Amino acid sequence: MKMVAVEFNIESREELAAIDETGWQLGKRAPVAVRVNPDVDAKTHPYISTGMKKNKFGIPIAQALSIYRDARDLQWIDVLGVDCHIGSQLTTSEPFGEAVTRLMSLVKELEAEGIPVNYIDVGGGLGIVYDEESPPLPANYARTIIDALGTNEKTLILEPGRVIVGNAGILVTRTLYNKKGATKNFIIVDAGMNDLIRPSLYDAFQEVIPVSIKEGRKEEVADVVGPICESSDFLARDHKLPEMVPGELLAVMSAGAYGFPMSSQYNSRPRAAEVMVKGDRYKVVRDRENYEDLVRGERFF
Repeated sequence: MKMVAVEFNIESREELAAIDETGWQLGKRAPVAVRVNPDVDAKTHPYISTGMKKNKFGIPIAQALSIYRDARDLQWIDVLGVDCHIGSQLTTSEPFGEAVTRLMSLVKELEAEGIPVNYIDVGGGLGIVYDEESPPLPANYARTIIDALGTNEKTLILEPGRVIVGNAGILVTRTLYNKKGATKNFIIVDAGMNDLIRPSLYDAFQEVIPVSIKEGRKEEVADVVGPICESSDFLARDHKLPEMVPGELLAVMSAGAYGFPMSSQYNSRPRAAEVMVKGDRYKVVRDRENYEDLVRGERFF
């Protein structure tokens, strides 16, 4: 199997200089690619759009050639490739094609100046179904990228994440109370925004379903909320669910990506356990945190 070299994807002149300095200190040449911002609208949530001029990520494509010239002349830098990433949870393939097309124009300029490009990293970002989205299939995504690459024989690097694990994980939470408000019903559960922050951070939809419940129970529209002292502490809003009894379990679907890695100990809440399931087998792969984990590293003055 061919091994792909590790690259540092740099995003500024200052970062390039810092890596060159570190290479000098270690006596080792650093392989780099420049993360290019191609100014492509990924048509996704603004918080997870990363490839437009107004985003903080990457180097504007108009400035990239100048950065590459600097990198070529540094003693402890090896230029290996080009990198870009335009956003996450994309539900159409056109922005990928547009970004790669712009990237390939840059590659031609680089090669015309004798700057080698062995690797092309087109990032990730292919979306999944949370609600009613209809993202392209991986095969369509691949065809879009291949068409934009043309006949260039380069090593292609892809960074799919959400599309692999997003729908492979769920958050299981226990019903604590039912609360009838003046204008809304609330199902209060033992999980909160510290466990899964996507709904409160992005106003993202997560399907919520009972784990096991007898048929025929009356349905109601309710917000599924946690015990944290924030009005933004919700897992679902205006969700139609059977009337839940305290102690019964709910599953928050599509929590395999941007779930546990974005969780926190906010409100002094230990993070949940992670359990891997395969068929009828399961294993705790990350222990549930406890009070000692909350205070570990703290010192009295």
